[in-house]
Amino acid sequence: MQITLLQAFLVGVVYYMGFVGTPWLIGCLGSLSTIQKPLVAGVLVGFILGDPVQGCIIGAAVQMPFIAYIFAGGAQPNDPGLAGTLGVALALAANLEPEAAVAISVPIALVGTIVNVIRMTLDVTFVHMIDRACEKGDMKQAVFLHIVPPQILCFILCVVPVTLGCYFGVDAVNGIIEVMQGRPLYTLEVIGGILPALGIAMNLRTLDRPGTLIWFVFGFILSAYLGLGAMPIAIIGFVIAFFYVQLETKAEEGRGAAMPQIAATSASTSSVASDDSDDDFE
Repeated sequence: MQITLLQAFLVGVVYYMGFVGTPWLIGCLGSLSTIQKPLVAGVLVGFILGDPVQGCIIGAAVQMPFIAYIFAGGAQPNDPGLAGTLGVALALAANLEPEAAVAISVPIALVGTIVNVIRMTLDVTFVHMIDRACEKGDMKQAVFLHIVPPQILCFILCVVPVTLGCYFGVDAVNGIIEVMQGRPLYTLEVIGGILPALGIAMNLRTLDRPGTLIWFVFGFILSAYLGLGAMPIAIIGFVIAFFYVQLETKAEEGRGAAMPQIAATSASTSSVASDDSDDDFE
């Protein structure tokens, strides 16, 4: 499959819409966006390239290593958005299996970290410009500098590299795949099949808390021994979570109502004890 320049540009726009710091569409306070998830980005890239089903399949495979993705503090992890856009696009164009797509998408995600560092470094310039505008009391200019120039810079840094990577990278990927035919490509697919286990293992670490692991075991029993699919288990989980939250809320309200009574009883007891002590002393 050959990616046209327009398709490459649209893939870059998808990456921009899911990039950290873009407040458009379904972003969460300008932070992580649903579009950043490789599963969602893969479907959108598949629509652009004319094969949404395969885009969804590859995007789901690429999603697994990033299932425990977290962006906290100053840590700069791999960028799942770039893996789900450029990685999926190149995999679709090269007609790769999902396992091999995972193996090439994870290294591509490292480039997204570089893009983010460059963006944050250049954004410091706008911060100084905002400071000068605030010193002059020009709040309209400060708001403009806070929103418009950083988004223009982010758009350029996201769209241009992905567009060039999609448009010129297909031939390079095809050439690499041709050279690696046979055992090297099989090894790459095996590595790609192992990487999702890493993401799942990282996600399972969050279950090692009191009252959490038992629900995972319950879901495993429903799947492994009762043969239920993901949708029925999700519905059962929703119903259980609903009643669990209701009971927890009522319990919290009960404890909150009991606290003033306990405090009043404690104060009364202290007063009586104090009077008794005074009588004994006299």
